[in-house]
Amino acid sequence: MAEPSTAHAHAYSFLIQPEVRFLDAAVARLIPADELGPGAKEADVTYFIDQQLASVWGMHGRNYRMGPWQEGTPQQGFQSPLTPQEIYRAAIRETNIYCTKQYGKRFDLLTPEQQDEVLHALEDNKIELESLSSKLFFGLLLRNTEEGFFADPMYGGNRDKVGWKLIGFPGVASSSYAERMAEHNVPYRVEPVSILDIEQGRAQVDAQGYPKHVKLK
Repeated sequence: MAEPSTAHAHAYSFLIQPEVRFLDAAVARLIPADELGPGAKEADVTYFIDQQLASVWGMHGRNYRMGPWQEGTPQQGFQSPLTPQEIYRAAIRETNIYCTKQYGKRFDLLTPEQQDEVLHALEDNKIELESLSSKLFFGLLLRNTEEGFFADPMYGGNRDKVGWKLIGFPGVASSSYAERMAEHNVPYRVEPVSILDIEQGRAQVDAQGYPKHVKLK
């Protein structure tokens, strides 16, 4: 099985280069490459985040934004007058300012150990950002990183389906599942198929349009 290349040029729709460098470094610490396979950076998670920020979601185009803005409970979900675009732009800039004051370098130039210190401090709300809660930013970053690593590649991340291969997820359902219904505790090991594979003709489909899964050796 071929490993994905780590060099992959993208035309970013929202992020500017300093933000790309920050996110490449951050997601590489949140889901690092290791002996199990590529990590979030190699899976193009930064590009996934960029595509989401450039979408209606990034601008909160369908959300009520008139307030009032009060401190909510965890059960109430996202509570902020800022859009995801505004959160990322402000938080990356202000976190880099903090890193420069604390370590003398911006985040992407820190050692992995220092980057972990900063990420933990963001998670614990121990870094005072001017525009927003650092914990709010970290929570959004972590959730988007997980989404980008495991979502269908059609959304820009999970390059070469590395997230699915890591956990053994087969992707789009196959009609051959019916043939395995009577089997129990038997791993279903196949080459995962994404919606993007089907759209681009890289996966064979049956007469009903279901993909034909290819078993892994």
